[in-house]
Amino acid sequence: MEYLPVEVVGNILSRLGAAREVVISSATCRKWRDAFRYHLHSLSFNSNDWPVYRDLTTSRLELLITQTIFQTTGLQGLTILMDDFDEFSASTVMAWLMYTRESLHRLNYNVRTMPSLNILDICGRQKLQSLVLAHNAIIGVDPNYQRFACLTALSLNYVSISALDLNLLLAACPKIEALSIINPEIAMSDILVTVELSSPSLKSFYLEAISLDKFVLEADSLENLQLRNCSLELFELIGKGNLKNFKMDDVSVIHLDIGDATENLEVVEVSNFTIIWPKFYHMISKSSKLRVLKLWDVMFDDEDEMVDLETIAFCFPRLSRLSLCYDLRDGTVHYSLHGLYNLENVVVLEVGWTVINNCFSEWVEGLLQRCPSLRKLIIHGTVSDTKTHDDCQMLASFTSSIVRLMRKYIQVDVQFEYE
Repeated sequence: MEYLPVEVVGNILSRLGAAREVVISSATCRKWRDAFRYHLHSLSFNSNDWPVYRDLTTSRLELLITQTIFQTTGLQGLTILMDDFDEFSASTVMAWLMYTRESLHRLNYNVRTMPSLNILDICGRQKLQSLVLAHNAIIGVDPNYQRFACLTALSLNYVSISALDLNLLLAACPKIEALSIINPEIAMSDILVTVELSSPSLKSFYLEAISLDKFVLEADSLENLQLRNCSLELFELIGKGNLKNFKMDDVSVIHLDIGDATENLEVVEVSNFTIIWPKFYHMISKSSKLRVLKLWDVMFDDEDEMVDLETIAFCFPRLSRLSLCYDLRDGTVHYSLHGLYNLENVVVLEVGWTVINNCFSEWVEGLLQRCPSLRKLIIHGTVSDTKTHDDCQMLASFTSSIVRLMRKYIQVDVQFEYE
């Protein structure tokens, strides 16, 4: 170790992350102390990393963090996550940020202060490339003054912000490529709760735990869109057909529009969603490049609707991974196996059930017959804590059926995942 250049030691310390581990390791020798002072790139203070943090008074913790940060020079990554702590002194936290802001490229910030700090004022017009902000309020965004010319990734978690300020903040980040919004508190002046965002550079958007009347996103370069645990009257994407990945999980939306230009879609995953199949299919039917299709725990708006797998095989010839959940809650199987067709390129098949019966293994066999290139079969199932004798017999019968079935398909790797 004595022959390692001090810059390499600095990289090693930076990879440790947690401030406590970095400080302890830097005490090894003078070279390591110099590496800590002059060549440390990343430092993390996380209340979950060390239980002793929670035993310290706020003033003692402030002093500890201050002493550690002020021994470094040129920090590029700083994480300060202090959950469930009393409010810190605003002047102390400002000192941390002012000391590091000129060199910072990445900031992960979750600190409550009294009075509250405007992070945008402190870190704007600097070199920041990634900002994760949690449990803070953003008020009065000025895109000319609070400008983030280098920022490419922004994450807002449990942040209070108005719809106008959210759009202005996006405008203040001309190079932003990834935006994540989780459980925001949207301050609205009108009765209709509407958010309209626009960014020509945005490539990835993640939205979770939000309830709105209308959400409109204009992003010509968007490639990845993910919605989770959202309740929306309307969601509209305005773009130029660059979308490649579209995922929805536990979303309630009356009007969903991801645009007509969906030719570049490669991944579509929908879970826990009430679907109007003809409308949804029309939305993705032009996606001839589709490689992954997942329809899991979806409810059909019309109980007589059928997902025609023959049409899927014809429209999505590149499909290599297919995930379907066998649902008999309304007495109907919604994934039709009728017709002469093969899913020629499917190599991974995921299947699951909501209600298991003797027909499930027959349905699985029908799918296997139509996937000549299959290499992996993943079977998901739910096993209740309170099982009757009939339930156990049904599960045993199903297991035996699958064992017999897989003797015909010895080239397929089978994996069971039960909850």
